[in-house]
Amino acid sequence: ETLRETVAGASEDAAGPDGAASRARVVPTDVTDPDAVAALFDAARDTWGRVDVLVNNAGSFGPSGAVDTVSVDDWRETVEVNLTGMFLCARQAVRLMKEQSPRGGRIINNGSISAHVPRPESVAYTATKHAVTGLTRSIALDGRAHGISCGQIDIGNAATEMTEGFAQGAKQADGGVRPEATFDAVHVADAVLYMAGLPLEATVHSLTVAATTMPYVGRG
Repeated sequence: ETLRETVAGASEDAAGPDGAASRARVVPTDVTDPDAVAALFDAARDTWGRVDVLVNNAGSFGPSGAVDTVSVDDWRETVEVNLTGMFLCARQAVRLMKEQSPRGGRIINNGSISAHVPRPESVAYTATKHAVTGLTRSIALDGRAHGISCGQIDIGNAATEMTEGFAQGAKQADGGVRPEATFDAVHVADAVLYMAGLPLEATVHSLTVAATTMPYVGRG
């Protein structure tokens, strides 16, 4: 439903015969299911003949709690969505990018500020986001010979439904709870578009975009 709302909400200019909305295809997909992910990329290939850009954006905050309180099931669920899902999508994209002509393409992985420093009681989320950095660098290295670029965008406090609680109060490293600044997610979209629009001979390996006054530099 959310995907269809996104397409329907395209501007009138974008919704014309040659606009983005008319070219969009909605394929609800469970990124933790290898068969579902394969079907997604088959649909993309069947529709457009190739895949030029993959933005790996699916993710979940996972459980809140110290390492000794997080259940194994919650840990595994977070890893499945945030890490395995990203791996499965990248796996299919790389296969297509190697086969298509002209070959190559770009993968942009959504990391997080937590790929650098954790929030309190976020062990599952933080561990997966640190792992995303390793995944990104490995794909970038392995993709060189095939014209495949891979970079990572790390986002801090973009104003979305997932982060709306930060403005009311977020747990800090000193144990306190304080409001944190957020910023318009359109700036994240602009950053992703910049990364995606570069020619394949250039890449952004890592880009961080965050609310200016959020407690990241010198967090805690």
